[in-house]
Amino acid sequence: MTTLKEFEEALRAQGMDAALEVLAKLRERDKANRSIRPARRVTGRKMTPDLARRILAFHENTGMTQQEIAFALGVNQGRVNEVIKRGKWLDGDPAAPEALARDRALERARKGIGVKPRRRRAQPSEKTAKKEARGPVQLPLLGES
Repeated sequence: MTTLKEFEEALRAQGMDAALEVLAKLRERDKANRSIRPARRVTGRKMTPDLARRILAFHENTGMTQQEIAFALGVNQGRVNEVIKRGKWLDGDPAAPEALARDRALERARKGIGVKPRRRRAQPSEKTAKKEARGPVQLPLLGES
């Protein structure tokens, strides 16, 4: 599969100026229709053996990237990688390590464990206050003594 940039370079190499003009018009049209939206954060669905099998089916039968599969199925790209590379989530065992880790993480999130409190800005020490009171240090210029 070629990228749009490679396609454009091929058109330019062949001297197909009319096709390049059409491509430029299409880009302008798409740019005009584009909206500015905040980035989409994928909130993970609960991983199931069925969902893992669907991920593997997408991976084997299409040329989609892990990120594209993740967006299509509404899961995190990291989960797609775990299924493809390590075969995780393929059995429905609730005692599987990944299922136990997920349940522990959900429990910690419910309890608010692991959320770091915001740090307060420290009060300047006496030493820092004295330095600030003196002002900036003047360094001699090169050639001066």
